[in-house]
Amino acid sequence: MPADRDPLALDEQVCFALAVAARSVIAAYKPALEPLGLTHPQYLVMLALWQNDGLGLSELSTTLSLDPGTASPLVKRLEQMGLVERVRSPHDQRSLQITLTADGRALRSRALDVPPAMLERLGMTEDDLDHANALLHRIIAAAHAAE
Repeated sequence: MPADRDPLALDEQVCFALAVAARSVIAAYKPALEPLGLTHPQYLVMLALWQNDGLGLSELSTTLSLDPGTASPLVKRLEQMGLVERVRSPHDQRSLQITLTADGRALRSRALDVPPAMLERLGMTEDDLDHANALLHRIIAAAHAAE
């Protein structure tokens, strides 16, 4: 680092930039998700289930990098909304699978409006998004490796 840069300056901290970016982007999602009746965490659960319906709670938690204690209330709320249901696994009656209801599956077509709306809202191109996503996934992998 050049001598004229302070390594402890707030603007030099990647943790600060990531925290502010995360809060800002999540807040920007709110108007796009309101017509769907979803919060951002609920949207993430639905994205995971639209990609892989029938996950168990531990699989869903791992997919979303959440602990089960955080994921469980999200699933319960989505169940109350009629978007998902918890059903016993046919392979293991002790295990519950989270499956989409017909309404949950139908919501996916309306959710297709969210990604382009967010690109426009953030003033990003698909290439910008691809580059940002790749860099963020590298940061996540490096942070996990450092644990």
